[in-house]
Amino acid sequence: MSDTSDAPTDATAKSAGGVAARLSGTVRVVGSGLLGASIGHALRAKGVDVVLSDASPAQLRLAIDYGAGRAAREDDAPALIVVAVPPDVTADVIEEELSRFPGAVVTDVASVKLEPYRALRDRGVDLTRYIGSHPLAGRERGGAISARADLFIGRPWVVCRDEETRGADLALVEALALDVGAMPLEMTPEEHDRSVALTSHVPQVVASLLAARLADADEGSLRLAGPGVRDTTRIAASAPELWVQILGANAAPVVDVLDALAEDLREVSAALRDPDAPGSRRTVADAIRQGNEGVERLPGKHGQNRRFETLVVMVDDTSGQLARLFSDLGELGVNVEDLRLEHSPGAQFGLAEISVAPAALRGAIEGLEARDWRIAGNTND
Repeated sequence: MSDTSDAPTDATAKSAGGVAARLSGTVRVVGSGLLGASIGHALRAKGVDVVLSDASPAQLRLAIDYGAGRAAREDDAPALIVVAVPPDVTADVIEEELSRFPGAVVTDVASVKLEPYRALRDRGVDLTRYIGSHPLAGRERGGAISARADLFIGRPWVVCRDEETRGADLALVEALALDVGAMPLEMTPEEHDRSVALTSHVPQVVASLLAARLADADEGSLRLAGPGVRDTTRIAASAPELWVQILGANAAPVVDVLDALAEDLREVSAALRDPDAPGSRRTVADAIRQGNEGVERLPGKHGQNRRFETLVVMVDDTSGQLARLFSDLGELGVNVEDLRLEHSPGAQFGLAEISVAPAALRGAIEGLEARDWRIAGNTND
């Protein structure tokens, strides 16, 4: 297999849009799965020389074939090394890379930060050149075949520095995050692990447990599945092998959240066993209201706390209808902030749930109706 991914010159170290990369020199990525290969694609789009390494020769060849980077050479002298391997071997690989390349800064993208740091510290490894990090990005599907250069755009990238971190080394890791389109955010390993337990790890457990209830459901029930169950179980398709490692590495913070959630569930269950008992309805109402409050705190598009209105458009299941819908919205001057499609079982149409700025809602409805679109609902109803 030929390697055409030679290191770029300074003149070519720019993206297609002409924006120069912040990183210079060679970046070595160890692990060519979804995250590693996506980092490779994003950096190569900036003209950065990316070297790939992987314990699996087949995975490595596939990532190189897809253009995520080049094969390693004996004379490689990376300035930055990104470890993107499963959590159970992250500490081992970090130690190996620190020893093999004494002039490089090493970071990793594991979804748990405290355990590998403690493991390396307990072994007596010099961690001066190590900075843990974690991009909050991913997909339900893994592997180099699913990698995307735009995976990190607009996503937070946590960087865990400590008192020994040198400013120049920190700048390298932050430059990595910025070059792939992410937003660097400093946290301690403890803060990071508590945060992802609540916002990522427990949601995975809850989604998986809820989806498991569907395994033995009768077909009649499944035909009634709508956006509620689809939205809440979307991430349940994740790989069990990876999540066993992640949850085991972050067990204590996850257990804290699960225990609190279990208590909330017990209270609601007790209330619903006797809905007419004094206080039962209030318990249920409070649970729903507190959920409203929690959702309102989630950042919206581009990380803003900005909310949008939605309208639901009926779209015939024929070629070109979605393109016509977007074209009409464009002519009306309506920016589509978000889109979700739902297909109605047995019907020859789908429902396009479109999020728009509140000020644009009425004009969008009236303009689309004037163009013979059928509006199935909106948040002003």
